[in-house]
Amino acid sequence: MPLALLALAIGAFGIGTTEFVIMGLLPEVAGDFGVPIPTAGLLVTGYALGVVIGAPLMTVLGTKVPRKRMLMLLMGLFIAGNLLSAVAPSFAVMLIGRVVASLAHGAFFGIGSVVAAELVAPSKKAGAIAMMFTGLTVANVIGVPLGTLVGQHVGWRVTFAIVAALGFVGLAGIAKLVPELPKPQGVHLRHELAAFKNTQVLLAMAMTVLGFGGVFAAITYIAPMMTHVTGFADGSVTWLLVLFGLGMVGGNLIGGRFADRALMPMLYASLGALAVVLALFTLTAHSKITAAVTVALIGALGFATVPPLQKRVLDQAHGAPTLASAVNIGAFNLGNALSAWLGGIVITAGFGYTSPNWVGAALAAAALVLAFLSAALERRGSAPSTVAAGGTPAGQRASVHH
Repeated sequence: MPLALLALAIGAFGIGTTEFVIMGLLPEVAGDFGVPIPTAGLLVTGYALGVVIGAPLMTVLGTKVPRKRMLMLLMGLFIAGNLLSAVAPSFAVMLIGRVVASLAHGAFFGIGSVVAAELVAPSKKAGAIAMMFTGLTVANVIGVPLGTLVGQHVGWRVTFAIVAALGFVGLAGIAKLVPELPKPQGVHLRHELAAFKNTQVLLAMAMTVLGFGGVFAAITYIAPMMTHVTGFADGSVTWLLVLFGLGMVGGNLIGGRFADRALMPMLYASLGALAVVLALFTLTAHSKITAAVTVALIGALGFATVPPLQKRVLDQAHGAPTLASAVNIGAFNLGNALSAWLGGIVITAGFGYTSPNWVGAALAAAALVLAFLSAALERRGSAPSTVAAGGTPAGQRASVHH
């Protein structure tokens, strides 16, 4: 794997840290600005919505810009947003800083996925994408716990200043290590938009929303679930999230490796297992040992879907993958927002702190159904052209498709 992937991974590490570290610092931020915790929660919601909006917006704006330069501009936007958050004199200004930082998120991962895939041989594309996303997963193991610790003991403003510094390191790495990759000739915005007419691209994005949404239905409410149901102390939640992050790292690398060999079977296995584990979490949450194991498994199975889903979008949007790739990153965040909302509804309805696990299991199962539907449509669509091309029955040739 080329060193350029390390620069992309460093940028991903900073982005992953700033996205998730705020969850552990909400009480400190709320206290400093004198706002209620639910109001401070807008810093999470605002970031997620900023990713959903910023992914297509920044990618469209970057259609005329070479990809390396666009990645550098996005890291500059990320740095500016985190610096603004670090020095914000009011809650409103900090919210603006969070949104500014989030605008870089989707486009960075979207364009970065395309760049990562171009840097390696076709047989290693999913592995290269996974390598970049390793930065995001490692952020949940190292960046988020350390950022939370610094924020609680030194001050949350210091945390965001450190994250901005990480952005500078990522920017320097991209400038030094990523080769010049000019925008492909003949690719225009209308070509990028045309990818969204492809049913397979839309199905892959729907799988992203539902599959990763299943993960966040459970993880969003992990703190009250583990303290009220399992019996963990409040301080143990940080280490449970580290276990979740370790699972994410392993699942991401495994997903990348096997997606290059058998993409759709990898999706079937990870989504099916994720649905089962989430359903079982309603039972395993009542024991500390089984709850801890389950949290790690959810991280692993959830992130095992990321490289294959991202590669699926790149494959199906061939010729104009950049916008579709970026929008798919927004789809992850849309899934996060949707599942957190649905999980809150079932808790409010009185079904208990483990009830979001059933929501997550249902969402993952729905994603699995879409995966089977996608493969069936692909087989049906390829059958006539396959026969015409060589006279070989489609059933004998189906195995060449992911």
